[in-house]
Amino acid sequence: MKNIYVGNLPRTATEASLKDLFVTFGEVGTVKLIKDRYTGEPRGFGFVEMPDDAAADAAVNELNGHNYEGSSLRINEARPQENRPRTGGFGDSRSSGGSRDGNRSRSSGGFGGSRDGNRGGFGSRDGNRGDRY
Repeated sequence: MKNIYVGNLPRTATEASLKDLFVTFGEVGTVKLIKDRYTGEPRGFGFVEMPDDAAADAAVNELNGHNYEGSSLRINEARPQENRPRTGGFGDSRSSGGSRDGNRSRSSGGFGGSRDGNRGGFGSRDGNRGDRY
């Protein structure tokens, strides 16, 4: 079974229409369009599994660069997914509280710290504690 990466998909593409495109080359196992986990919008790529390696190779060779609903498809054999560390959401993995320089914030409380990492709870810019009115 070969897993095929299909990129540069238009927003109008559906799993059914993608399956119809590949079934002309042979049996199609599964079709998966990748969507943004927060918005649910399509990300413009997906994967097609084909059990017959020869049919999968023929589909890759014929459909790479194919004009599909106004988009030139990028198709190749999918590479295994790399194990990437999770960052926990916003920013990079070095940041642990919102300081701009990537160091740990020494905030006395609240979210983040000041721009320079001083005690400035809730993102104060002047380094004051942030609990004054």
